[in-house]
Amino acid sequence: MRIGEVIGTVTLNRQHPSLTGGRFKLVVPLSLDDLDGAGDRAGEEFAVFDELGAGVGCRIAISEGREAAMPFYPEVKPVDAYCAAILDTVNVVASDQWPVVSG
Repeated sequence: MRIGEVIGTVTLNRQHPSLTGGRFKLVVPLSLDDLDGAGDRAGEEFAVFDELGAGVGCRIAISEGREAAMPFYPEVKPVDAYCAAILDTVNVVASDQWPVVSG
């Protein structure tokens, strides 16, 4: 799963009947530096199927590949990337501050 930011909406003149009720959003993936405020958002944009109603500027969690179609099982939908969640906040914690669990 990746985190991305919605930068636009994809408009279709025709769609597969199983995709009724959703929209495709144009999303740029965010790196750890982007989430920490130090990146330049240099990722390549891609289309993500969205049924949650994410708007431009929203940060979303994206599932890709086979996992992107699993929320619709047993129905079959031709999607390769799916908006799994709209993120309200993202907290970035340095790895040296993670709790250490010893056994």
